[in-house]
Amino acid sequence: MKRNVLYIEDNEKIGSWVKEELEQRGFSVQWLLSGDGAEKEVNQYEIVILDIMLPGLDGFTVGKRLKRAAPAVPILLLTARTSIDDKVEGLQFADDYLTKPFHTDELVARLEVLIRRSGGTHSERISLGNYIEVDPEAQMVIDTRTGEEIILTGKQHQILMYFLRHPSQVLPKEQIYEAIWEETYITGDKTLMVHIHRLRQKLERHPDSPEIIETLKGIGYRVKL
Repeated sequence: MKRNVLYIEDNEKIGSWVKEELEQRGFSVQWLLSGDGAEKEVNQYEIVILDIMLPGLDGFTVGKRLKRAAPAVPILLLTARTSIDDKVEGLQFADDYLTKPFHTDELVARLEVLIRRSGGTHSERISLGNYIEVDPEAQMVIDTRTGEEIILTGKQHQILMYFLRHPSQVLPKEQIYEAIWEETYITGDKTLMVHIHRLRQKLERHPDSPEIIETLKGIGYRVKL
């Protein structure tokens, strides 16, 4: 299930980048250029990302209005300001504070934590193949035959979660690579292939005849749910 985000940011370059990054990671993003009237619809969302430097009403004013309208919806502030006074003022109503420039991995991690704390996700385990289960909330992969956790490397975990955010979709290898490594894919690069191979060794009954992570020759990969 996609998590609904209300994103308020007037900088179109930054806003477009953040929206695209979050949508690639499984979020549904409603992006607004100002916070005027945002309190009327805030209850439709699981979390708010709010820039402080906005035209018209500033982010502090908007944030206070949003919190009054929807006390249970967490707010994550984004800003280039670094002064202690600004942070203290922001945290009077916001649930977390992230300073620009930031890495999208940190942004996503903070969003996930805030949503979990607020009770915005009620995830169930996802079954893969005959004996693999994934607990998205606990970020764990379980072998149901033994009940033990399957330990993945950081990149292996990111790749698997990316598949799960795009269930049954055929994902080009270029798209996967650029989402995980955040750099342009170079034709012929075997990095993703090596990570997929090692991931299959941990998840598949028969890694040479995979049932979970399918290869579509010349295109990319797919995980069916």
